[in-house]
Amino acid sequence: MARKGQRDSSPGDARKPYSDRGGPAARHAETHDVRREELTNPRGPEPEGDDFAADIAPETTQGTLGGHADQSAPATGDKALRTRLTMLDADELARLAVIEPRVRLEQGGTYLDLDDPDRGPFKAIGSQVATQDNRYVAKRDVDHELWNQLVGQRREPAVERPTEVS
Repeated sequence: MARKGQRDSSPGDARKPYSDRGGPAARHAETHDVRREELTNPRGPEPEGDDFAADIAPETTQGTLGGHADQSAPATGDKALRTRLTMLDADELARLAVIEPRVRLEQGGTYLDLDDPDRGPFKAIGSQVATQDNRYVAKRDVDHELWNQLVGQRREPAVERPTEVS
């Protein structure tokens, strides 16, 4: 360790930065043919426009519901749900979008059957369709506070498997 006023004689002290020769790029130019590298290195296609992000991103507006917004109805119109879900007030029931029968569920989407809430949330498979016997609610169509109130402590959804036909 060097004392105040003494020079440090470690090897790192003797090294000079490349700033006296133009930095790392200048050092590279001393050992390589930079012009030839620029001509021979592949560059890839030139961007066609500045709207690349707009091309790949879907147009969405804030405040829109998920994938079943046009295929669902608010729970306030279902008298059986109003009597069963007494822990929810009218505003919360209005925000609860119940998927209509004969609507195909999104594969891998998380749902809750309000007719059988004890079963807990589940992940749908590709061929699953809502029936008259189910009142499904999609997690993506419900705000997280309301979803947590419906689901309770059961946070991890099970994967729904088709029943075997004998």
